Amino acid sequence: MGHDVLRRLAFAGVAMAAIVCAATLPSRAADSLSAGNARPNDWPEYHRTWNAWRYSPLDQINAKNVGKLRVAWIHQPGDITSGLLSTPLVADGIFYYVAANDNVFALNGATGEKLWHYQPKLAPVASQSFYASQIRNISMGHGFIYLGTLDGRVVAIDQKTGKEAWSSVPLVDLKKCYGCLFSSTPVLAGDVLVGGTTGGDQPIAGQIFGVDAHTGKLLWTFKTTKDDPKSWPGDTGAVGGSTAWNVGTYDPTTDTVFIGVGNAAPDFYWNDRHGDNLYSASLLALDPKTGKLKWHRQEVPGDHYDYDASYEAVVIDHEGKQLIMHLSKSGFVFVMDKEDGKLFNVWPLAENYNWVKSINPKTGELVGQLGDFPLDKETVLCPYLLGVRSWNAGAYNPKTKLWYTNAMEVCQTLVPAKQDVSKIGIAGLYLGVSKLEAVAPPNAPASARLDARDPLTGKLKWSVPYSIPGLGGVLTTAGGLVFNGDPQGLVHAYDAETGKDLWRFNVGSGVRAGIISYAVDGKQYISVPAGWGSLAPGFMASAFPDVSKLQGGAAIVTFVLE
Repeated sequence: MGHDVLRRLAFAGVAMAAIVCAATLPSRAADSLSAGNARPNDWPEYHRTWNAWRYSPLDQINAKNVGKLRVAWIHQPGDITSGLLSTPLVADGIFYYVAANDNVFALNGATGEKLWHYQPKLAPVASQSFYASQIRNISMGHGFIYLGTLDGRVVAIDQKTGKEAWSSVPLVDLKKCYGCLFSSTPVLAGDVLVGGTTGGDQPIAGQIFGVDAHTGKLLWTFKTTKDDPKSWPGDTGAVGGSTAWNVGTYDPTTDTVFIGVGNAAPDFYWNDRHGDNLYSASLLALDPKTGKLKWHRQEVPGDHYDYDASYEAVVIDHEGKQLIMHLSKSGFVFVMDKEDGKLFNVWPLAENYNWVKSINPKTGELVGQLGDFPLDKETVLCPYLLGVRSWNAGAYNPKTKLWYTNAMEVCQTLVPAKQDVSKIGIAGLYLGVSKLEAVAPPNAPASARLDARDPLTGKLKWSVPYSIPGLGGVLTTAGGLVFNGDPQGLVHAYDAETGKDLWRFNVGSGVRAGIISYAVDGKQYISVPAGWGSLAPGFMASAFPDVSKLQGGAAIVTFVLE
C-alpha cells in the first residue's frame, strides 16, 4: 500500500474519531475541549471555534514531517492597499476571505481556483476615513457570507453564488460619526450579527449593533459610553470614543457574546473627563437577542493611556469552571470566570509598564495608577499605544496547555494637549497630544518575541526573539506545531513544546493576518494570508527603524505536504 494511501487512511481515522466523539456529546458542547476539536476540517469562524483557541485538531502535518511542506497554491486579490488583514474562513472545502476595500473571494480550497468575487458599491465618503480600505474579517452562517462594510453597513452574500442577498441600511452617518465604519464584520450569534464600528480615537460615542442575520434589520443598539455624569462628566461621553472595533466571540452554550471595548477619547488627555469612563477598556458579556448587558469587567478604569480591552476572549476549562483569559493593551492578562467576570488572576505579559505599579490579582484594583499627565512636559509611558501586542490573536493548544502569543516591549514619549473637537476633520484623530512618539523602554532596547505561556498564571515555557514585532495571528495544531509569520515575510513552524524552529518559508511580504489550517479530500493545508500593512507599522517605526524597509503585498499562500 502506498505512503499516500496510508497517510489518507490515518488522516481519515482522526477525522472519524472526532466525528464519533462529537456524536456522543450535545450539539453545543459545554466544555471548551469538545468545542476546540469540533469540525476539524473547517475554519468556520474568526478564531475557528467559539472558545477563541485558534487551534486546529488536524495532525497530518506534524513536527516530524513539517519540513516537507510545499506551496499548493497562491491567490492574489489584486489590491495590495493595507496588505492583507483578514483571517480566512473554510467550510466544506471552500475557502473565503476578504481583502482591502471590501473585496470578498470564494476559492476552491484544494486548488485556489476562484469561484466568485464580490465587492460592494461603497459610498464615496468611505474613502475619506482615516481607516479607509482596512477590513479584518468576514462571518459565515445561514448560507451567507457576511461583510461589515467600510461605509457602515452589513451585507449578506449568497455563499454559493457570490451575489448580494441583502444589505442593511447605513447604521451610522460617516459624515457626522467620523471613523464609524466596520473594520471588523460583526460576529454571528445565532440569528443576530453583533459588532461595533471603529473610530474610537475620534470624537464620537461608540455603539454596538445587533442586526437580524436573515434580513439585515437593526434590532438593537448598545451605547458604550454610559449615560452617567459620574462616569463621564459634562458632555465628555458624547465624544468619548470607546468603540467595540474588534471581532467578538459568541458562546452558544450560554447564548452570550463576549466583545471588548476600546480606549476612551481623547486618548491621553483625561483632565476634562475624570471618572471611570464606562464602558471604555472593558470586556462585555451581552445577550445577543436583546443587547442587554449580562456583566462587564472594566480592566482600566479612567483609561487615558489608549489601553483598549478589544482582544480575544479565550475560554479554558479549569477545575470544573470555564475561565476567560483576556489580554489588554495595558500589558496585563485578566483571567476571569466566564459566568460573571469575577477575577481569578491578573498577570503581566509586558516586562515594561509604568502606568501602574501593580494590579491586585483578586480584585483588579489598580495600585499606583498614573493620573493626569503634566501639561507642556514630556512623559514616558509604557507600554505604548499599540500595547504589549496588537490585535493579532494568540493561540491556545489543549495538548500542551500553553498559550502562544506575539509580544513587544515599546514605550512612548507624549505631551498631552487639549483639542478643539470642532476643528477635527473626518480623518483627524482625537488623541489629546501635541507629541507622541514610540521609543525604547528606559534602560533597555525596544524588543519583540513570541512567547509560550501558561494562560492562567503567565509562567513562561519558552520564548523566541524577533527583530520586529510579529503582527500576525498565531496558529497551533494537534500536530505539535505553532505557526507564526514575521514582518519580513518569513513564516515559521515551531515545535509547540520547545520552541525549536522546524521550518520556515518566505512568502514575499510580512504577515498581518491570521494563519489557518483546514482539510480537503484527506489532505491538510496550512494557509498564510501574506501582505504587510495596516496602521500599526507607522506607529512603531520610530522604535523599529527597519519597518520602513519592509515589502508590501497581498497574496494567500497555501501549503500542503509533498
